[in-house]
Amino acid sequence: MSEIRKPLRRHALACAVAGLSGLSALLAGCAVGPDFRAPELPAAGAQFARAEPSAVPQQASPETGFDVAFWRQFQDEQLTQLVEQALRANQELRGALARLDAAQALLRESRFDQLPTLTVSGQALQQRRSESQAPSGPRSQRSYSAGINASWELDLFGRVRRSIEAGSADLRASAADLAALQVAIAAQVAASYADLRGWQQRLHLAEANAANQQDTLRLVQLRLAHGSGTEFDRARAQAQLETTRSRIPALQARIAVAQHRLAVLTGQVPEALIAALDAPAALPQLPETIAPGTPAELLRRRPDVAAAEARLHAATARVGVATAELFPRLSLGGLLGSSALGAGALFEAGSASRSVFLGVDWSFLDVGRVRARIAASEAGAQAALAHYQQSVLLALEDTENALVGLARTRTEDAHLAQAAEQRARAEQLAQRRYRLGSVGLYEVLDAQRDLYAAQDAAADSRARGLRAAVALYQALAGGWEGPPPARPMMALQ
Repeated sequence: MSEIRKPLRRHALACAVAGLSGLSALLAGCAVGPDFRAPELPAAGAQFARAEPSAVPQQASPETGFDVAFWRQFQDEQLTQLVEQALRANQELRGALARLDAAQALLRESRFDQLPTLTVSGQALQQRRSESQAPSGPRSQRSYSAGINASWELDLFGRVRRSIEAGSADLRASAADLAALQVAIAAQVAASYADLRGWQQRLHLAEANAANQQDTLRLVQLRLAHGSGTEFDRARAQAQLETTRSRIPALQARIAVAQHRLAVLTGQVPEALIAALDAPAALPQLPETIAPGTPAELLRRRPDVAAAEARLHAATARVGVATAELFPRLSLGGLLGSSALGAGALFEAGSASRSVFLGVDWSFLDVGRVRARIAASEAGAQAALAHYQQSVLLALEDTENALVGLARTRTEDAHLAQAAEQRARAEQLAQRRYRLGSVGLYEVLDAQRDLYAAQDAAADSRARGLRAAVALYQALAGGWEGPPPARPMMALQ
């Protein structure tokens, strides 16, 4: 905490000297407490260690510049519609927007502390005095008063300014939180959509393989009827068919869950998208390359890092707010009013009254409590600093993990696609040889089982590749250049 305490002592000394130099210097003011300086970033390489060699920087179109909508890179119109609907109507985004509006309101409130406070007062008093108070005059008396009061805190030691500084940083943090949530919601929609289309493809494969195995069972039954087959072959063929059919309900359930998730993410009831998403469709197109940029660019772009830095700034400013309580609080005030014994004479010239005052409020006898609050604020700043540094490390980790995940998934997908192609060829050969009588049913069933497993693994790999690409875009803060938008694309209804 020495980096905070040292500036604190310097600022306190400087303000004490300014206090001896005259009122003009004091009015210029000196904000006690440490001035915020952005922490140094950890030493990182010029490039990501796991970046694909083929990745090149994305080029901006001359018309639109960089495309902030990373989901459009998948070239799926339905996915684009779902993401943009989510950014308009997602309930979590509405909550984040409300928190942003609250931070804006609190900042406006803090700024009003820089201005004089004006109050209007009026009083009508009916008083009955005791005999000892009025031995020779009337005991009952009425009086009336009205006036305008003004008071202004002379922010000599920066309490108000540090409070405004903290509020501004809180507002930036809320805006960054909103941007981070935008990225997360868009990524959730894209990942859920990839899951949906992947499971639909796997369901289609299961149904197709079940149909193929049904044909094999019919062939076995036909041979059994003609005396060339066995009951053992029929039972094995039937068992394999039922095993394949058993996987269909689980896939249907996963498809339903994905539909419900997408509906809720887009701000709708779970059943809202069943009709729109029931028809199977191809998986979105995986981008050939995704350029991650440099670690330095990433840290400037990540909204969670920006939010952590803003909260560190706010915590540092609050050290100054707490420190200002060590010094006297001066206020300048005045009253312009009127007092009279009768309501009719209240606003006559002779009833006018005015006053000006300079007030001092200094809790120097409570310095122990103040120093305890300063210590607590300093500890909060230290915690915010640690959180910022951790956010930076996590941002780099997320990106490196996403890069290696996408690269390895691409390689896996290529091998699985080739394996599925060869399994399909082997299954066709087994069927042909079985009809010719050169192989037994066991070879056919084994080839069908291997074919289905290979096709299912390939379909799952393609879906996981899309999710890996989505994860990389999310780690890159959406895949755009420059800061993400501060507000979601939504209109509150």
